[in-house]
Amino acid sequence: MSEDEVAAVAGPGVGPHPEPWPDGAHYDPELLAGGDHRNVVDRYRYWRLEAVVADLDTRRHPLRVAIQNWEHDFNIGSMVRTANAFNVAGVHIVGRRRWNRRGAMVTDRYLHVEHHPDVADFGAWLQTHDYVAVGVDNLPGSTPIETTPLPERACLVFGSEGPGLTEEMLAVCRSLVAITQYGSTRSLNAGAAAAIAMFAWTTRWGPVVNNG
Repeated sequence: MSEDEVAAVAGPGVGPHPEPWPDGAHYDPELLAGGDHRNVVDRYRYWRLEAVVADLDTRRHPLRVAIQNWEHDFNIGSMVRTANAFNVAGVHIVGRRRWNRRGAMVTDRYLHVEHHPDVADFGAWLQTHDYVAVGVDNLPGSTPIETTPLPERACLVFGSEGPGLTEEMLAVCRSLVAITQYGSTRSLNAGAAAAIAMFAWTTRWGPVVNNG
């Protein structure tokens, strides 16, 4: 079994749907017959993948997330999974096309993931689509994310675990924010930092949605 296949059946889910089956083109006959063990909210039980994506597209947040992929960082999968949880408009992988998908638990299938071979290509995309890049890193000159207004059409940019954002990427970012810490550790895990940053954006721009 591939990692994707294992992740797809990792949750307890639900068994076969009792007959008569519900009507609707969004339902997947195979899932209705065999059960749905995907990690999806109840609203999407037995739905076809394409139908789930189409429904998410109707209410995605304008927030986007960009990740520098220079070192095949294992945190990328976790960051993508969080991006799915916040239903962002898109995820941008900058650098290597192949990225570590294990932590994503196949949630990338429900997202729009774009690849940029280099920072220049990513920067051109930002200009064309009128997005503001906001770097997230605890570097000198950063401001606390808790007190810094984030633009609605923001693309939160994260570096690889350890080295953080490159100088080239920092030049593309219009601002730089950091998560205030109170302990002895110098930096947060990249996956945890991404989750906090996305939540910070939603506290200003994200409507309360019941996904049950």
